[in-house]
Amino acid sequence: MIPLLVDLDREWRGGQNQFYLLLKGLSERGQAAELLAAEGSSLGQRAANAGIRVHYTSRDSLRITAALKIRALLEGGRFDVVHVNESHALSAAWLARAHRRLPLVISRRVGFPLGKGYFSRARFAAARRIIASSEWVAEQARASGAPKDKIAVVYEGVEISPAADHATRRADRERWGIAASDKLLGCAGVLREDKGQEWVIRALAELRGKFTGCKLLLAGEGPDRARLEKIVAQSKLKEAVIFAGFLKEIDAFYRALDVFVFPALFEGLGTSLLAAMAHGVPSITYFGCALGEIVQNGTSGLQVEPRNPDALAQAVGRILSDPALAVRLGTAGRERMERIFSAGRMVDETLRIYREVAI
Repeated sequence: MIPLLVDLDREWRGGQNQFYLLLKGLSERGQAAELLAAEGSSLGQRAANAGIRVHYTSRDSLRITAALKIRALLEGGRFDVVHVNESHALSAAWLARAHRRLPLVISRRVGFPLGKGYFSRARFAAARRIIASSEWVAEQARASGAPKDKIAVVYEGVEISPAADHATRRADRERWGIAASDKLLGCAGVLREDKGQEWVIRALAELRGKFTGCKLLLAGEGPDRARLEKIVAQSKLKEAVIFAGFLKEIDAFYRALDVFVFPALFEGLGTSLLAAMAHGVPSITYFGCALGEIVQNGTSGLQVEPRNPDALAQAVGRILSDPALAVRLGTAGRERMERIFSAGRMVDETLRIYREVAI
């Protein structure tokens, strides 16, 4: 089985992390997967460093150039499946008529409805299988006209790291100037309004009344940073909120935390939430979207109403005030990741789909 995976996004986000884990997992299982990526992309660089064979396409006229590259790669006849990871890749594969040569598999990670135009409908109709990242994403796709018999749900996965020892955790916290007595909240994701970091900042302002040493570590960059910094200044939280920027090696971030907060307002699943829970960090998220598929409220994490800093502060306060609850939530969350959301399970289920469509 030799699948050609295509991702033309230049930035590193949750979808690119999933494709990277998939490529590595396939290689470990003896499947010689190859990647087509944009020149200079983070995914291409990481995959090449991991020993994956990577083909590159120019940044200029991305879809047309990529379509020509896909067509040329398929001429050799060595691939069994084409798997696309995002909309640019899907457009390029469709323009290359990849579906006329091989089974086309599409990853779908967003809850937005499919477009109603011919081009959008034709691209999804060409797929042999559409892999939705959650039941909620699958429901949104079906409701907007995706072929129901082609949709399969494969949850995104994370690597389950060994539990950190006290010395490692202390060193990770010292990296950001966090004292042993401080309580540290964390939030990871693109700094964008729909990711909801504003509400964690506003909750922190309330929490500081009771937990004076409470701080917030924000991992990520994005267009909302200036607005968030203004909210921090207005809330007099400059000493309590740390903008860590984009973190290439993010395990240290999770190990440093006491509580992880995932306040996304519209999310197909949430890779950073999965990662936090895999690290055993007690986690809080909102009701809605696919988030209830990850967190069992009160058992493996807590859920609150969106855009409600009071409810968010109360949930964080519950965990910080009750060490036994924090341990229970963290342990149950990690066990849930091992059972349902591991990278190994994601790779095995994706490989099963490749074999089904390649028959």
